[in-house]
Amino acid sequence: MSDKQFPEGFLFGGATAANQLEGAYNEGGRGLANVDVSPVGEDRIKIITGQLKHFDFDDEHFYPAKEAIDFYHRYKEDIALFAEMGFKTFRMSIGWSRIFPKGDELEPNEEGLAFYEDVFKECRKYDIEPLVTITHFDIPMHLVTEYGGWRNRKMLEFYERLCRTLFTRYKGLVNYWLTFNEINMILHAPFMGAGLYFEEGENETQVKYQAAHHELVASAIATKLAHEIDPENKVGCMLAAGQYYPNTAHPRDYWAAMQEDRENYFFIDVQARGYYPNYAKKKWEREGIELDITEEDLALLRDYTVDFVSFSYYSSRVASGDPEVTEKTAGNIFASLKNPYLDASEWGWQIDPLGLRITLNAIWDRYQKPMFIVENGLGAVDTPDENGYVEDDYRIDYLRQHIKTMRDAITEDGVELLGYTTWGPIDLVSAGTGEMKKRYGFIYVDRDNAGKGTLKRSKKKSFDWYKKVIATNGAEL
Repeated sequence: MSDKQFPEGFLFGGATAANQLEGAYNEGGRGLANVDVSPVGEDRIKIITGQLKHFDFDDEHFYPAKEAIDFYHRYKEDIALFAEMGFKTFRMSIGWSRIFPKGDELEPNEEGLAFYEDVFKECRKYDIEPLVTITHFDIPMHLVTEYGGWRNRKMLEFYERLCRTLFTRYKGLVNYWLTFNEINMILHAPFMGAGLYFEEGENETQVKYQAAHHELVASAIATKLAHEIDPENKVGCMLAAGQYYPNTAHPRDYWAAMQEDRENYFFIDVQARGYYPNYAKKKWEREGIELDITEEDLALLRDYTVDFVSFSYYSSRVASGDPEVTEKTAGNIFASLKNPYLDASEWGWQIDPLGLRITLNAIWDRYQKPMFIVENGLGAVDTPDENGYVEDDYRIDYLRQHIKTMRDAITEDGVELLGYTTWGPIDLVSAGTGEMKKRYGFIYVDRDNAGKGTLKRSKKKSFDWYKKVIATNGAEL
């Protein structure tokens, strides 16, 4: 391998989530999911953080996930476009309520199973390796209303049934699995991440960590099952990553950054190492948090750690131990202090390509497990011409810089990286804001924030650029 190329077999591709592109929310026997009832607009953040109880549709809001970009009916067209770019892998997720509409049934919904089987076969037709997230901000609403979401231990049984069904049905079609998308998001957007809604006076931290424990045990169960059903399976965890920098050289700022990093790495520490770190146990002790953890849980966590660590990277973050320093970045669920040395996207996300190399090294040093960058991209307002063509040089520039630092981390630092999937290879609904105008894709989709548009697909300038990147295995950026 030259310093200009990625390792042989490197998996370049793109990443999506069922609720952000499929649509067809009430077709094929699918049940209602938490993400369906999360509207675009100012109430979205209160709903996805579990502060506003909103369990069904109303007439006051627009719900973008109902139709999204209609991948459900257009997947052949979309996968053909990914194949034209030369994708080696396509990251997508399962809509849980397509397989078990309520979530607690004993038998799966055949129509839902058949849909994903067709999608995987379509990928295989073009030699595209499916990378499948089992749960990407996705939980049947029935499991929220009847059981309280992931706070309930019964969720382990429902999730295990889902996993057994998927691993059995798609044996030979799918070899790469992720258990939970951005598992640390449970602390920041608990309704979206775990179906949690908080009643007044409830100890929210206690509930979040109990739900996190259930998800961590569920992840271990999934890893165990995946290896038993097909030894070819590789199972990864998934973290919303981005290293924290101390705001100054003051030791208290360094300490603040270390604590912030630990809050995020806590989940992966358990999934990759197999036990709860002492710093977490001490935190719970200090805060009076007592979790229901059984010996069987601890044995599962110990014995079934993940095969690789995957993560999203959009920006680095900044922490300060000085209570006077409070100016935050805009627009991200993971708002952090502003970094004066960085530019920001139109949504206030700070752009830091070198931060990706720093993050890769931090994760590699911590776990020494193969890594997979499964989300990275620039959300921007695109202005198409009359043919739907977008001159998105800003996106090309962003991705070029990040891919270059990623390449440096492999060739100069020696980190082990399996692949790279850009977020939203086709325009889709934003998870944070529910908007369509916050676009990430190489493919423009004619649809606006209010759901108007033809859904016509058209290639942006970045489409041919990324095609060349993949064709040269990252040598030509």
